[in-house]
Amino acid sequence: MQFKHPELLYALLLLAIPIIVHLFQLRKFKSVPFTNVQFLKELTIQTRKSSQLKKWLTLITRLLLLACVIFAFAQPYLSNSDSFNTKSETVIYLDNSFSMQAPSNNGSLLNTAIQDIIEHIDENESVSIFTNDATFNNTSIKAIKNDLIQIKHSPNQLAYDAAVLKGKQLFSDDASSIKNLVLVSDFQQKNDALTATTDSLISLKLVQLKPSNQSNVAVDSVYVSKTTVENIELTVTLKNQGEPIETLPVSLYNDNKLMAKTAVTITDDATTNFTIPANAVFNGKLLVEDSNLQYDNTLYFNIDRREKINVLAINETDDSFLKKIYTSDEFEYTSVDFNALNYNSIDQQNLIVLNELNTVPNSLITALKSFTDNGGNLLIIPSSNIRIDTYNQLFATYNLSNFSSLNPVEKKITTINFSHPLLTNVFDKRVTNFQYPKVNSFYSNSYNLVASILSFEDGSSFLSQSGNAYRFSAALYTENSNFKNSPLIVPILYNIGKQSLKTGDLFYTIGKENTIDIATQLQQDDILTLVNGENSVIPLQQTYDNKVELITNIYPDAAGIIAVQNKDAFLKNLSFNFDRNESLLKYFDIQSISNTSINNSLSSAISDIKSATNVNELWKWFVIFAVIFLIIEMLILKFLK
Repeated sequence: MQFKHPELLYALLLLAIPIIVHLFQLRKFKSVPFTNVQFLKELTIQTRKSSQLKKWLTLITRLLLLACVIFAFAQPYLSNSDSFNTKSETVIYLDNSFSMQAPSNNGSLLNTAIQDIIEHIDENESVSIFTNDATFNNTSIKAIKNDLIQIKHSPNQLAYDAAVLKGKQLFSDDASSIKNLVLVSDFQQKNDALTATTDSLISLKLVQLKPSNQSNVAVDSVYVSKTTVENIELTVTLKNQGEPIETLPVSLYNDNKLMAKTAVTITDDATTNFTIPANAVFNGKLLVEDSNLQYDNTLYFNIDRREKINVLAINETDDSFLKKIYTSDEFEYTSVDFNALNYNSIDQQNLIVLNELNTVPNSLITALKSFTDNGGNLLIIPSSNIRIDTYNQLFATYNLSNFSSLNPVEKKITTINFSHPLLTNVFDKRVTNFQYPKVNSFYSNSYNLVASILSFEDGSSFLSQSGNAYRFSAALYTENSNFKNSPLIVPILYNIGKQSLKTGDLFYTIGKENTIDIATQLQQDDILTLVNGENSVIPLQQTYDNKVELITNIYPDAAGIIAVQNKDAFLKNLSFNFDRNESLLKYFDIQSISNTSINNSLSSAISDIKSATNVNELWKWFVIFAVIFLIIEMLILKFLK
């Protein structure tokens, strides 16, 4: 038991005064003559004993009465905290990621947590709540009740350690207050595990909500597996967690029209194929039926009419290998002799290949610099007879290392930079035992400021990149190199061409930065907008002579097919889907995390916080006892003779 005003307990010393008065008989007795006291002796003894008992009982009741009054004024209480005036602060992290769509006994995990907050926290109590994309700081449940009910699932989830750091920032600077940080999540094994650190000022409570059913089926991805003149074959990848499914329906829609439906048998993963017409606009939607996570049951994609990529080869040697790579179905390939080059055609290209020129005049360097500044890509293949000074002047423009003299030494190309964006999805695994291509002569690099894509056995660069410029350090004609016969040349040159104009993927991922090229020419002050029904937004964009580069990140915030428009003019569609990494229903075991308390429900965590901070005031009981002792004293004085 503790006291709000313990200094008043010194008044208990005053209880010694009535005791002292009682012990000292201050009354004086007078002798009265009486004829015969023989018959009064027994009565006198009895009266004296009763009088002493009555006095002692009266003294005790009065002492207890005064003691209760003193205790009542000292205001005693019972509490787990050390101070009567201790302030309690509560901050709750509410995970609203897509995995919290999983069903529980009372709806989804997220709805269960919201219901516990509304029901078990006093509506006027001060509290701070934050989610993955919203913060309600130092407010009350009454003020944010509607906001809590309308919380939507977020495609992005805070790392657990980041959630702890953000939660700590929402507490006040009052070191004397009791601070409780509650993390409510399913603790899915997607981000790094929580590494709770000891904090003497903050009590960390973890509430792990577990779904009633840990099975889930997801449409994972779709890609073009085969293309013919008439048809395009799509391959759909499906993933399953839980019991095998013998018959899982998969539907394909074009806009809202059902185009095809099939069924697959799936254990862990499965694929199925659909065939659609080529050279036709297709706004696709793939759909499976699953009652668990809803966001991954639908996948949007779209195929527009192909935009051909303009490639210009400026030659002083044979370019037949380029013609075989930049074919007419995807590229608009133009070949021109260096002496017949029309400089006015440069600005209309997406990729320019300098195919073994002996010299690069200043006029061409200036035109190429203007071309790449406008978003174009440049591929440089030197000859074995170059004027080094003119090439080095070109390299200086792109921060490429200078060439020194030609080395007539055979050297193998042995190192592949698998992590380079140019080689993404080219290799199923990192190959180390392939047949190495070689060169018979090459140009040494005096220093290296660029990213190497392919390297020689001594580590020097064979193919490197700096910005929009790619450069070989050796001629590729057959007598000097067998690289044209290597399996590397096709994917590398093809991807250089494809990345010179990002014509669009089947779909993009929401929450990631996507760079998309729109082949159009805008007038001054024109801008492109993304339109989804009645909603429209202006994305981050950069305008070039023959294209506009869009960068999407935050928008859109919902999966679907969105139109790109220039004012009211439709240009093309883009499809966006949420990341599928929330589909994996595997969870951390948080029981082993130290310095925390674990709860299976938010209601029990709130109850623990209340019981730890509740103050039971006892002064009312002492007032009641004082009244009782007063009544007892009155009864003693009246009825005890």
